[in-house]
Amino acid sequence: GVVCALRSGTLPASSALSLASAGPFMKLSAVRRLALAGSLSASVALGLQLQHGRDARPFGASVAFAQPRAAGVAMLASPAEGRARLIDGKAIAAAIRREVKQHSEALIASHKVTPGLAVVLVGARTDSATYVKMKKKAAAEVGFHSIDKTFEESVTEEALLQCVQELNSDPSVHGILVQLPLPKHIDEAKVLESIRVEKDADGFSSENVGNMCLRGGKPPLAVPCTPAGCIELLQRSGVAVRGKECVVVGRSNIVGMPVAHMLQSMDGTVTVCHSKTAGLPAHVRRADIVVAAIGAAEFVKGDWIKPGAVVIDVGMNTKPADTAKGFRLCGDVDFDAASRRASAITPVPGGVGPMTIAMLLKNTLNLARHAAGLPRLPLRAE
Repeated sequence: GVVCALRSGTLPASSALSLASAGPFMKLSAVRRLALAGSLSASVALGLQLQHGRDARPFGASVAFAQPRAAGVAMLASPAEGRARLIDGKAIAAAIRREVKQHSEALIASHKVTPGLAVVLVGARTDSATYVKMKKKAAAEVGFHSIDKTFEESVTEEALLQCVQELNSDPSVHGILVQLPLPKHIDEAKVLESIRVEKDADGFSSENVGNMCLRGGKPPLAVPCTPAGCIELLQRSGVAVRGKECVVVGRSNIVGMPVAHMLQSMDGTVTVCHSKTAGLPAHVRRADIVVAAIGAAEFVKGDWIKPGAVVIDVGMNTKPADTAKGFRLCGDVDFDAASRRASAITPVPGGVGPMTIAMLLKNTLNLARHAAGLPRLPLRAE
């Protein structure tokens, strides 16, 4: 009965350990089967094994899967035969949006503060306009107040800076996001630096980045969205980071650098690699957790992946394919080959991508809470 309940999801895996302490309710062979199938985390399986008085040997993947923080979320999709489990970014992002909406409603009820997000768009780039539309839709879904500021490609830097200053002074706006790239005649750094740290929805201000990197200091008001999404994917999929070898492939200010610091703050042992790293495959092969963010299609090969490793693929690239469009989307990792060696992996699309907007909403909520004198909602489990 315990085995059936675990399989169906009506009995939390953590409860099985308590049941086991009262007697031999579960055969050890069933524990092994459930652990190898992923129905039990390695840590719980190990506890059940100890209750049976047997030698404590880990099951399945080399990376321990801790209990997920958010119950009821389909964080890991069932794997195909001989394949890694898929980390479902769409489901996790939807769960985060639901949480943000609940906290937003509570903030409105208790403090009469509606989180406000302002997005500044310059020019008519189709990709930027589509992304802004998605952000606006997501903001409406969670009950945020949203403001759009749209300018022609020819807008002057002075006019753009004036817009940011007006948003800085608007008490209904808690987060400001300037959609990049900006036209070449505008100094992007100057515009971004003009955003007050209290309204830095992207989490890229020097003060927020500095506080993120410092140990023991005050926490940042916001954190970079895509790296934060990677951390949420790991935590909500139950992946234990502490003590693990983590290799980040890519050193950008947008993803590589921030995610490396976040993993280190979770007690991972972090190595940052890049396209010029000597012996790069050897570094990746020792990793328990790989975060690929180098911006090159299928740069990380399948045979670089350590058996049982967890792979977070941040890349969004295209490769030629026999399709109507003549291409298909792919990540920075050779998904087909890597999924035959990894224990869990994010797909492209549907992995990291949906998390970026979800984390933008969470940043905006935290900035609104800060404006109301309330503590932030933490990113990592503390």
